[in-house]
Amino acid sequence: MANDLAHAAKELGIKYFLISYVDLFGALRAKLVPAQAIGGMQKAGAGFAGFATWLDMSPADADLFAVPDAGSLIQLPWKPEVGWLASDLVMNDELVAQAPRNVLKSTMLGAESIGYQMKTGVECEFFLTTPDGAKISDASDNATKPCYDQSALMRRYEVIKEICDCMLTLGWGPYQNDHEDANGQFEMNWDFDDALVTADRHVFFKYMARSIAEKHGLRATFMPKPFIDLTGSGCHMHTSLWQGDTNLFEDEDGELGVSDLCYNFIGGLIHSADAMCAFTNPTVNSYKRINAPRTVSGATWAPNTVTYTGNNRTHMIRIPDAGRLELRLPDGAANPYLAPAAMLAAGLDGIQNQRDPGKRLDINMYTDGHKVRGAKKLPLNLLDALRALEKSNVLRNALGAPVVDGFLKLKHEEWNAYSRHLTQWERDNTLDI
Repeated sequence: MANDLAHAAKELGIKYFLISYVDLFGALRAKLVPAQAIGGMQKAGAGFAGFATWLDMSPADADLFAVPDAGSLIQLPWKPEVGWLASDLVMNDELVAQAPRNVLKSTMLGAESIGYQMKTGVECEFFLTTPDGAKISDASDNATKPCYDQSALMRRYEVIKEICDCMLTLGWGPYQNDHEDANGQFEMNWDFDDALVTADRHVFFKYMARSIAEKHGLRATFMPKPFIDLTGSGCHMHTSLWQGDTNLFEDEDGELGVSDLCYNFIGGLIHSADAMCAFTNPTVNSYKRINAPRTVSGATWAPNTVTYTGNNRTHMIRIPDAGRLELRLPDGAANPYLAPAAMLAAGLDGIQNQRDPGKRLDINMYTDGHKVRGAKKLPLNLLDALRALEKSNVLRNALGAPVVDGFLKLKHEEWNAYSRHLTQWERDNTLDI
């Protein structure tokens, strides 16, 4: 990508730039900047009031500046006169320590200082619903086991095709699209890459899917559990550590084709799993996915216990083949920057302390999980996850107190707001007590 955004605008025919950032809750914020002004914005950044978004700031704080990363430039394939830019947040000429993209970059720099580069790939699941989100958009998509349903997939061909065409145009290497396990649910996959590149693409993918769905009169939602009887939307994260062109997780002599380093990384994920949930499963609704009862299709495809395995989708961590692991914990609400940052921090702790992940389990956790002794359970709700994060020195030390404390403060406020909400279930079950 061009370093000079003004020059790139002329070369590519870009008339406007979206200078964007993601806040602590994963919400995408932006300002629309005309190409004539991009030169100054590239140097100084676009100004925001941090308190107006989900950042732990007050109206008394100084201006927040989003300094665009020219290397992240994406020209909107469906609106090529607009260029999208991820940015780094700066206040008083210093990087904002609680800004999610800054947190991931800082964590990755720490890994690089000891010789590791993390690469990730994400499996983004989402529902296509009616515009109000009340029901799935395709009334004919009603099979008990709808996963990979060709007819249901092709009824949404125009939407899925347009999103995939965009990824092809952008050079992301998309390689498959499918109807997922819930009615109205889809998944789209593209090539893995450096963790920051993947995170930027993850942010843009969610925006792109929503925008294209709207063009077709539909709504794309990444809500973890929008329909209680259907499988929730995960965001499985495939991960490996590299040194140059060498995959450090790969070992042809290792059990399942992975190295001792990988097993120590897994040990770190297991050690910090409950605290990590605050970032990988960051909403009240998230815990309706990872602690869900059996769904219409027969399985939730989500974990509820801290275990690892080989090629077995009923556990929190899966080793699908040599050289990588799959963390099946994150859901569609996971912050694209904070989730991989927390995962990297936990994994590096596992390496540095040579944490033993324990014995691999190859059982079906959905049918025999009750027989497992000693394995930790995942948090039952957001409050439990926040309390685990409060106690985690591993994540606080690695990610920094500003992001952990700011996140906890705002998420506790969210939990309290939820707790003050009176539900119909409460009225139905306690009105006459």
